[in-house]
Amino acid sequence: MKNAIILLGVFIAVFFDSQAQQSKLWYQQAAEIWEEALPLGNGRLGAMVFGIPGNERIQLNEDSLWPGGPKDWGLAEGRPEDLAQIRAFLIAGEHQKADSLLVLKFSRKGITRSHQTLGDLFLDFEWKEVSDIYRELDLERAVAFSRFESEGYEVSQEVFSSSPDQALIIRLITNHPKGFRGKIRLNRPEDEGVPTAETKAIHNQLLEMNGEVTQRGGQIDSKPAPIYHGVRFRSILQVDADIPLESEEEKLLVNGASEITLKLVTATSYYHQNHEQVAQSQLDRIAFKSFGELLFAHEKEYKAWFDRMDLQLGENKQDEIPTDRRIQLVKEGKTDLWLEKLLFDYGRYLLISSSRPGTNPANLQGLWNQHIAAPWNADYHLNINLQMNYWPAEVTGLSELHMPLFDFTDELIENGKEVARVNFGMQGSVLPHTTDLWKIPFLQAATAYWGSWMGSGAWLARHYWEHYLFTGDEVFLRERALPAIEQLCLFYADWLMKDPRDGSWVSAPSTSPENQFINPKGIKSASTMGAAMDQQLIEDIFTIYLKIKDVNPTKSELGNRIEKLMPSLRSGVILGKDGRILEWDREYEESEKGHRHLSHLYAFHPANQITPSQTPPLMEAVKKTLDFRLANGGAGTGWSRAWLINFSARLLDGEATHDHIQKLISQSLYPNLFDAHPPFQIDGNFGFTAGVAEMLIQSHEEGIIRVLPALPKAWKTGKVHGIKARGGFTLDFEWKDGKLSWLKIHSSLGKPVTVFAEGSEMELNLKAGEKMEFEF
Repeated sequence: MKNAIILLGVFIAVFFDSQAQQSKLWYQQAAEIWEEALPLGNGRLGAMVFGIPGNERIQLNEDSLWPGGPKDWGLAEGRPEDLAQIRAFLIAGEHQKADSLLVLKFSRKGITRSHQTLGDLFLDFEWKEVSDIYRELDLERAVAFSRFESEGYEVSQEVFSSSPDQALIIRLITNHPKGFRGKIRLNRPEDEGVPTAETKAIHNQLLEMNGEVTQRGGQIDSKPAPIYHGVRFRSILQVDADIPLESEEEKLLVNGASEITLKLVTATSYYHQNHEQVAQSQLDRIAFKSFGELLFAHEKEYKAWFDRMDLQLGENKQDEIPTDRRIQLVKEGKTDLWLEKLLFDYGRYLLISSSRPGTNPANLQGLWNQHIAAPWNADYHLNINLQMNYWPAEVTGLSELHMPLFDFTDELIENGKEVARVNFGMQGSVLPHTTDLWKIPFLQAATAYWGSWMGSGAWLARHYWEHYLFTGDEVFLRERALPAIEQLCLFYADWLMKDPRDGSWVSAPSTSPENQFINPKGIKSASTMGAAMDQQLIEDIFTIYLKIKDVNPTKSELGNRIEKLMPSLRSGVILGKDGRILEWDREYEESEKGHRHLSHLYAFHPANQITPSQTPPLMEAVKKTLDFRLANGGAGTGWSRAWLINFSARLLDGEATHDHIQKLISQSLYPNLFDAHPPFQIDGNFGFTAGVAEMLIQSHEEGIIRVLPALPKAWKTGKVHGIKARGGFTLDFEWKDGKLSWLKIHSSLGKPVTVFAEGSEMELNLKAGEKMEFEF
């Protein structure tokens, strides 16, 4: 143990304040646009609540609402001989020809097949002289609440999406003598002028909406390809009121009720062959439950997730500034620790709300999408976006929420075996740059630079490994991680070719996601041999595979092959003349010096090939690489800025990290705190939460935990409870005046670890279940 530390042998009576900082988004006006509405979700069933007096809109989502099916389209037409020709072009320096042939033969080019909205619930009531509007989203309860006054009388609304009861629940209350007067409607947008659902009143308490998802504006191979079939759904809305209601074709009529409870259930053919009966049974289970019973079950289940971790930044005082005003003040140059804490909690809230065991993983918009044809199809982009969605899962104590990603990837790997075999004549499985609900395995991009990339599988493989590092779950490692990673390694081992220039093993064709270079002939190009990110990824997955084999030692022909390949594998971390890490195989001129992707730094984050303890000289190369991007206008999008927060934290630079936080809040947030790409992409929200966690704790260096490694001056005081570290550790700690004051560390696996905290280095050998507490 170095430097002075007092080790306490008894329990330290240090607790979080009973009145911890509340996590609420709140506003003094209704939402006028979708990006001001407040999101709710139970992992599968979501809603955006506007809080509009008299004309309330609650936009609805379900995570499996996609057009088409898994067998709609076949693979691309490319074959091994086409790959050989592409590689010949690359060897000859004909990068543009390689790009063209890669897209022509191995991509299905532009595709439109989008995740879609479930529709809208409208509550149209008559209110006069509306005043005192207030609405909030309570992240600690996952409840959206709104109220206003009409002619001096109060009207209120509470909404939540229950996981235990698989339903959206709404309660309306007023003390106005005339009560609620108006209609309740349920509908869905048309698909290019064609109805997509039918709504009818079954009787005076029930509305039913049945439909099928289509995509009349669909396309494949960059050509029109209307899709007339898709996931079928049934939604049933039960309305209970303190007076009888009336029905009229497609709506329910209310005349004078003072309290109304609405219960909405939805089932789809994706999850259930008998989805219509399932929807009915879902409603039957809750038909006679009171609002209080439903709310209690919802809060109990939700808080079991959310309360696992807590962060407090700065002073604990009452929140007196509306959330949209807080964003504006940051734009004006203020620092708002409350908002930073709120945004951190919001990322955890959104993950809990859009990814639960048994659901689909969070897509580009998580769960929330109002479109029939969403931006980028609201699908799954595998060149950072899907992965970033799950960066906060393990460290913030939401490990089980990682499972939808593994379920999805397992199925995608199965589909990718056909691409590897048929298109490339290789073993194992290859995953595409982009996919959707149906796990399509082929490339889809009309240009080589945008989507002709082969690194997705290796990046997703790291998530399996990270789950094991945090949990120590050897059953998962053996039964889930190893089979998946083995299939991906089989492909990459076959995919590598000898570079005739130096005899090293390289990925070819190889691109750097969504970026291009200018080749020696002055032509803007994407494909090369051994771009940095591909090489880093392949080295990473090979290294992970060999480590898994150490944990589960068995004879492996693949392991022997990888061990022979590794010494001659081209490094993905090569420095240019100016000390920056090269993005491609050679020091080409860059066509977009401030590009939003920072793919050639994968080895630094989220991987751990570059660390302060193992490769200190390369830390400066990372910094130079980032500085160059930023000096040329980089990080213009929300998710890219979030990645920079993570990068800067790993550089142990608290001030730079906090500067990026300020920029993300002032430049890349909608009023409801959704990340603005623009348009909305949820990855920036998840990346922000992961980045703040990196400022609080780092454990990516093997056998090392760093506490408060990137603490900015603005964060003078704070507390953390329940944050996780690799190796099965849980930490609680507090700091005051920029100095760590106390720390508690609990071990669930009994692994040795070196803890760096407040200038001290402590070597701990806790047994499984033991904890140790320190005062500084």
